[in-house]
Amino acid sequence: MVRGLVLDHAGVLTDVGGWRLLEAVRWARTRGVRTALLSNAAGGSEARRGLGDCFDVFVFSGEVGVAKPDVAVYRLTADRLGVAVDECVFVDDSPRNVAGAVAAGMIGVRHVNVDETLAELSVLIPGLDRGTD
Repeated sequence: MVRGLVLDHAGVLTDVGGWRLLEAVRWARTRGVRTALLSNAAGGSEARRGLGDCFDVFVFSGEVGVAKPDVAVYRLTADRLGVAVDECVFVDDSPRNVAGAVAAGMIGVRHVNVDETLAELSVLIPGLDRGTD
């Protein structure tokens, strides 16, 4: 069962139609799924201000001293979410970063476009497809 949803920022949420992913994150969050933004960016004060209603946790590599695809950053993120690493799904456009998440024990989803990512997430989080219409 998925209890944590972790997304990268650049390349995923910045993609055309990324707002639909944010709707899905909000929907999942209202149903008890813990949500996190995990980015290799140096800092995220702007992201925190703009996306605070979507994510429970923000993890920026520049702040925590470990970057994707190091398994430690995925484990740290799951720990901050308060869920087991194997209860998390991670979405990123980089195959290398998705592989790191899978090596850490997460379910990995490679983002190619918003429609495909939402279709994959709706299999993993039942009802999500109804929450993004």
